[in-house]
Formats: sequence, structure tokens, C-alpha cells
Amino acid sequence: MLRGERMAEDLVDVAIIGGGINGCGIARDAAGRGLKVYLCEKHDLASGTSSASTKLIHGGLRYLEHYEFRLVREALMEREVLWAAAPHLIRPLRFVLPYHRELRPAWLLRLGLFLYDHIGGRKRLAATKTVRLDVGPLGAPLKPGQYSKGFEYSDCWVDDARLVVLNARDAAERGATVETRTEAVSARREGSVWHLDVEYRRDGSRRTIKARSLVNAAGPWVAEVLPTIGGSGSKSKVRLVKGSHIVVPKLFDHDRCYIFQSADGRIVFVIPYETDFSLIGTTDSDYEGDPALVSPSREEIAYLCDTIGEYFQKSVSQNDVVWAYSGVRPLYDDGAGAAQAATRDYVFDLDAPDAQAPLLSIFGGKITTYRRLAEAALAKLTAQFPGIEKKAGWTARAALPGGEFPVEGIAVLKMELGCRYPFLTTAHADRLARSYGRRAERFLRTSSRLESLGRQFGADLTEAEVRYLMDEEWAIAAEDVVWRRSKLGLRMTPAQIAVLDGYMRAAPAPAARNDDRESLKTATR
Repeated sequence: MLRGERMAEDLVDVAIIGGGINGCGIARDAAGRGLKVYLCEKHDLASGTSSASTKLIHGGLRYLEHYEFRLVREALMEREVLWAAAPHLIRPLRFVLPYHRELRPAWLLRLGLFLYDHIGGRKRLAATKTVRLDVGPLGAPLKPGQYSKGFEYSDCWVDDARLVVLNARDAAERGATVETRTEAVSARREGSVWHLDVEYRRDGSRRTIKARSLVNAAGPWVAEVLPTIGGSGSKSKVRLVKGSHIVVPKLFDHDRCYIFQSADGRIVFVIPYETDFSLIGTTDSDYEGDPALVSPSREEIAYLCDTIGEYFQKSVSQNDVVWAYSGVRPLYDDGAGAAQAATRDYVFDLDAPDAQAPLLSIFGGKITTYRRLAEAALAKLTAQFPGIEKKAGWTARAALPGGEFPVEGIAVLKMELGCRYPFLTTAHADRLARSYGRRAERFLRTSSRLESLGRQFGADLTEAEVRYLMDEEWAIAAEDVVWRRSKLGLRMTPAQIAVLDGYMRAAPAPAARNDDRESLKTATR
């Protein structure tokens, strides 16, 4: 249970700027090794790139073409590690890759998929197989007579924004302080200590955090943050690459996904999404401007629709789009010509004069490898904190909050929720199980009927769930709930979302919410 207490004025070991997957992953790992951690995020957790992904835990089949073998192997190895840690948020998917005679040759696809199956230590995930597309449900959505053969392989799905939040939640429960709507405005070294000035965006007040080390995990803003914290001498450069996605009413009834090759060398995924929809993406184009203002262009939406039209019988137009979103990937600038060829690997820039008060800036990375990135980041700080290497690797064996059950147990958990709370519809129980895992009972356990969960906001969202998100998961505004803690914005009307926002802004603040200058700490387990 959260307890509000002001953060002590003594030193923290690690101060982290950025509440995306990399920042929260580092905070969790560091706190679990016994370090005192502070993290600030200028908006909401996962409010940038980390909630705008294709929602995949994957090796990156196309990265093999760019000889990114180390990255692909590491990512493939992480699939089953993360699945075991969060079986409520992560689940296996099967992808169908139709063979297109005019694009990549069949032998190249077979070779890539052979490597995909064998270099990553696959154990639970199903192997690749050849499938017929001229008969059966897998070929039914495709243009008849055009694609007779394909390949089916495994990767995993993830609720990206919830993965970020649960890393922050676990970090907090291990002693970290996490403050959202809190912007790092400046930092300076004074001897062996960083003085990080943060501003609370709700009222403009400021305070100073003292830290033995500073981590710049600001994602697309990493280069923008550097001059404000005395890191303008960094030789590393960030390349901002925009990726856009669209959501349309579901295009097929089975549970497989499709991966389509485009004539320009890019690939597009079509993935079953939130039961009634299909998610289509992504694009790759260089981006200039404020990452906070990124949005899909008409040209990008048309490109995705045209790619679907190349393969599917049913065409997709811009009028079919029920939601579209964009994210800016903060890639390391390796000098690649095309945006899709730029490395997805992560790079660290360590500024540690006299091995005191190090500044570690993070460039690149992908959601699949965030846990390994966190381990590598802390390895850079072992000179500052001798002994932390002895606890390296603990996150590979620890469940994220709510995920304390076997990967095969999600069906059992859904059934248990349905039996214990018979007033929940099957769809409602399923959503709660997949969002919260075993922690769903934290706001259900005292309820004997739906009305006891309080006010109904629409799309099965209840007051009890909203209060839980405010108390435990840093939600402050309606957008935090309906677009990041869930995707209920697809099912709620603008009027319902406005009512929810009014309720949240008028509701009493949680005792530990950082808007009240309280640190979000909990007792350690």
C-alpha cells in the first residue's frame, strides 16, 4: 500500500530523467540491487515513444538483412524471459509471411527464418513452418490466386505502456521514488555530486535532487536534455525516426498476424487488436521538430492503406481509420542512408570525469531489449557503486507486478475472476486479467456486485479501477487511463472521456501523489 512521505534530502545513488521503458527499466533494476533511485518524467509514464510502438516483443526479422545479428539474438532471447515475467501483458503470436515472387526470394526468407528459430534459444515458442495460402482461413483475406505459399513464425505481443508502468511500479515497491509531471530543468556537477533541479508542472514550484550519478533516458529528447545538464560535449548523435500506425475495424476473424513486404523494402504488420480491430504499421521516416507534436500524416496513412491493398481482397481507406498514432524513435545515428536501415541497437555515452558523478546518456534501443539495456547501463556504473554487479541478472527471474503465475496460467486466471466475481462479463474479466494479472483483485475483492465498484464511466471502466490507477499507477488525467493504462478510448465517446477527466481532476489526490510534493515510495517487499 502506498504511503506518502517526503523524499529525504540526503543523496540518492541514481537520478534518472525519463519515464519511458528505458528509464523505468533502469530504475527497477537499480532499486532491486539496493541502490537509492529517483526518477522524474515531465509528463506521464510512457507518454512518448514507449506507448507508440507496434506492441511487439520480437527479434526483428528484417534486422537480419542489415547484419544486426547481436541485436537480433539478444532480442530473440528476451522474448521468453519477458513472457515469463509478465504473462498477463505478453502473449505469443503467430505471424504469416506471404511469399511475394517479385520481392525477397524464397531462399532468403527460409534462411532468415531458420536463423530466427535457432540463434535465440527458443524453448516454448512454436517453430517456423511453411503454410499454404491457396486454401484455408490464413489465405482467405488475401487476393485470390496471388499468394499460394507463405511462412508462419512466432513472436510475442505486449501491452507496451502497461509494461512501462509495471516496471515503475516494481521499482517503487523496491524503494525508488517516481515522480511524474516533473520536469528536469537543469543539472550541475558540484564535486562528486549532481544537483538536479526539477520543476513540478502542476504549480511551477521547484526543488533540487542530489545524486551520485545521473542517467539521461529522455528518449527523443535525449539530445535536447544534454545541454541543460552539462553534457553538450557528447559525440553521440540521435537520429529521430517517425513511425506511424493506424487502427481499423478488424480485417479477418482468425488469431494470426500478417507481415507484408513492401516494394520499397519496408515491412508492414497487420495484427488483431483489442478484439474488434486490426492494428496496421509501421512507417519509417526521418523526423524534425518537437517529438511531442508528432502525428500521422495523410501520406503515411495512405501508404499503410496502399500496402494492405496490395495483399488483401478488402481494401482499406483513410475513412476506415478509427485511430492513428505516431511515435518518434530516438535511434543512434550510425550514418545509414534510409531511415529503416538505421540501427535499432542501443548505445551509451558515459561522461565520468575522474570517475566521479558520472552522466550516462542512452541512445537508441527497442522495447524488447529494455531489460538487457538496463543491465548494460548499470554495468557502466559499477565503478561508482562497487558490488552491484553481484546482483546482476535478477530481473530475468522476477515477475512484474501481477504476473506471478506460469505463462500457461492466464486462462486459469480469467476463469478464476469469472467465478469469484460472476457479475463481470467474460469480456470484462478477460480485460482485467490481461491488464492487471493477479492484482485485479486489489480493487475487486470487496465487491459482490457490479454496483459496488462505483461509478460506471463507459466501456466497463469503473470507479474502483480508476481509483486503483490513481493510487497505484500514477494516473492523473483521463488520457492516462483510456490511452495508456488501457485502450478503452477506442470504445468510449468523447463525452464519456470528458466526464472521466472531470471526475479524476476533482477527486481527492492519492496520499502519495507527487502533485502534493510527496514521493511515491512504498515499503519494500
